[in-house]
Amino acid sequence: MSVVAERTTVFDARKARAVELGARYKFVAEPMRLVAALADAQSRAYVRALDDRLAAADLAAYVVRVALPEVMDATMSAGTELLREAVLLRFHDGDLQAIVGTWLAGGELSATDAYLARAAASPILEAMPEAGASLRGDVVDERRCPACGGLPQLAIFGETGESLVTPQRRLVCSRCATEWTYPRMTCVSCRETEGGKMPILSDEALPHLRVDACDTCHSYLISVDTRREPGAVPLVDEIAALPLDLAAAERGYTKIARNVMGF
Repeated sequence: MSVVAERTTVFDARKARAVELGARYKFVAEPMRLVAALADAQSRAYVRALDDRLAAADLAAYVVRVALPEVMDATMSAGTELLREAVLLRFHDGDLQAIVGTWLAGGELSATDAYLARAAASPILEAMPEAGASLRGDVVDERRCPACGGLPQLAIFGETGESLVTPQRRLVCSRCATEWTYPRMTCVSCRETEGGKMPILSDEALPHLRVDACDTCHSYLISVDTRREPGAVPLVDEIAALPLDLAAAERGYTKIARNVMGF
């Protein structure tokens, strides 16, 4: 299988999973419809980026030129009325290159700007890890993505293939979707290791999803257990954890990185 075919299959899987979860969980039907539309748009941007291999210095301008129009089309076809109005206003009146550049640099943005920048830039970073490397800087921190320095979006627990081997915990980058290993019983935000200070929140309706929180720094992220749900596509399933996000927020925890839907 070619690199392009292999990687666009990832986007196909995201779309199919979004359709499935949207039908299964009515409370995320609207965002999953948008996730499915974005997967098509992002797949096309990804393939274009593989072909172009631009210089990292041109990244923000490239994202605006190549990926953002696709994201706009997907949003206008599958987004809510409120989101469509908000992104249309920003598309015409905002400094789009500055918005994308701010997101790439890890700066603060409004919810609408963060959505536009992330939805457009992430497939480009997935296609071109060398561009992401320019964002990482010189700081080495196991809590951040080794490829681009981004914050973790979620954690994954999966099968090891051996019954007596404890599965590793893998983190997934919120910018470029790179995965890396991280100690199981350690807070991803502050490195707390005392189990009593790291509560877990769960919901029986979402057995493969949970909140891993920390009472020391009051942060949390969603963990996806692919042993309980072998068909899970973690970046998509994390969006279905909305009830857990709400429960964590009610208890005063802050998510390490919001997902593309802003949850």
